Order: sequence, then C-alpha cells, then structure tokens
Amino acid sequence: MKATKLVLFGLAAGYLFTQSGCSTGYKSVANSSQYASNGYKLVWADEFNNDGAPDSTNWVYEHGFERNEELQWYQPQNAFCKNGLLVLEARRETKPNPLYEAGSTEWRKKRQNIEYTSASIKSIHKQSWQYGRFEMRGRIDISAGMWPAWWTLGVSGRWPADGEIDMMEYYRKALLANIACLGINGKAEWYSTKHSTDTLGGVAWSKKFHIWRMDWDDKEIAIYVDNQLLNKVALSKLDNKDGTGINPFKQPHYMLFDLAVGGQQGGSPAATAFPRRFEIDYVRVYQKIN
Repeated sequence: MKATKLVLFGLAAGYLFTQSGCSTGYKSVANSSQYASNGYKLVWADEFNNDGAPDSTNWVYEHGFERNEELQWYQPQNAFCKNGLLVLEARRETKPNPLYEAGSTEWRKKRQNIEYTSASIKSIHKQSWQYGRFEMRGRIDISAGMWPAWWTLGVSGRWPADGEIDMMEYYRKALLANIACLGINGKAEWYSTKHSTDTLGGVAWSKKFHIWRMDWDDKEIAIYVDNQLLNKVALSKLDNKDGTGINPFKQPHYMLFDLAVGGQQGGSPAATAFPRRFEIDYVRVYQKIN
C-alpha cells in the first residue's frame, strides 16, 4: 500500500507456521479438513458474525489522512459488521478538514475540506503472527478511484524496514501482490506483480466473493487468489539493504484492511457513484504447530 518507488519481481516456493489468539463462533470452515491433512491448525479467526463495530479485541481504527496523498478521511463509523460481513464503506461527503492550514503545502493540511470518507482497521497491539497460512474471503469494488487492500506490516522497525506484504491490493484495473523491504538509499525495494482484472472477468468477477491466501514460512512468501499463484518470493532476497542483515519477515506481522480512494495510485473517483464497499466474509490464520 505504500507508494511504489523501486519495483522488482520475484519467485520461489513454500509453507510452515507460529503464534495465536483464537476466537469462538466460527462459520463452517470449508478448508479446515484439507488444511489439517497438511498439518495446519486454525489459530485465529474473525468471522464478523456480530452486527455492529468490529471486535475491539482484534482491531483498532486508523484516523484522518494517513498515506499516499489519498483523498479519504478515515473514520470509525465507515467500518461496521452486518449480516456476517465486515463492511468498509467509502462515501462522498464534504466536511471541514480539522488539519487545514491556509498556505500550507503539506498534503494533509492544504485541503480545506474533506471530500471523501472511508475506513481502515488494523490488528496492531491486538493480534500478530510470525509465519502461517493467512486466508480472507472478500468482495472488492473495482470502480474508478477505488483502492482496497488487505496487508501486513512488521511489529518492529519503521517503514519500509518493518517489511510489508500486500496480500490483496487493487487499483486502476489491476490486482496486485506485493512484498517490500528496505532497499538501497533508504527506499523501499518492491517485489511486485500485477494481474489485470479484465483477464479475470472484470466487473462480473468483482461482484463475486473470492478467496485470497498467503503462505509464509522461514523460506518464502507465496500469495494466491482462488488458488491461482500471484507472486512468490524467497525470504533470502528480503533482507533489509542497510547493512544490518535484518530480515523483516522473520518477525511477527499485524494485519490491516482498508478502502482508500484516489491518491498516488488509486486514480480519479470523480465519475464513480458512492457509496462503495469492500466486504470481508472472514479472515483466518492457520499455522503448523510442532
């Protein structure tokens, strides 16, 4: 989700797993028996079965203008659970920008008004995992200007030295699968792939729910949608390039869901009717327990 600076492309192969924090009341887990036969155990899940605000034992909110010069103001009321789904809703609404400073050139402060609102939640300081099979069933909106994402950041280090994994990211008619560490000169080093949503089925494809999955172990990270491999990168390529030898993917990561609007990558939402939604049916983490 960070602004792309240096893009590389990677490949390799794997599974394996650690850490926990289980919830109760899961919907039937279609893949559980298959995963169990491969040695995986469900260690945490949020099924979003209770109407109302997202579970505060798992999630905190992001607030305001966060990153990438995006147009939306993040606020808690745009995230809610209803009918077994977590809904992140982007709205076109005008409000005074409380950060506004006349004459400022800083992007958060130079906007006199908020023109769009949306939501972003993250599991920081609530839930984190090192290695695992991460799975999310969701439906994304691919209207112009929409930028939904499901991603992780490491618990230690400043970005990009903390490591980033974009398990699901969409903008400008492309589905992305990205992994980033600290590159040379303090810039992010990206291992990224793009897949046209037109080739997947376009608008008809986006109206259906799909399953995104990441398999992450001490050898590699692999990202899939509906069992189709999108990207695979060996951890041996992902040491930070600052001389420390730190690999940010050998530490726990926390999870984020957001629906951004516009910004450096999202494109213009001017012709899009609002509200728009990113809907999540469930998110689950499986690990191999020794």
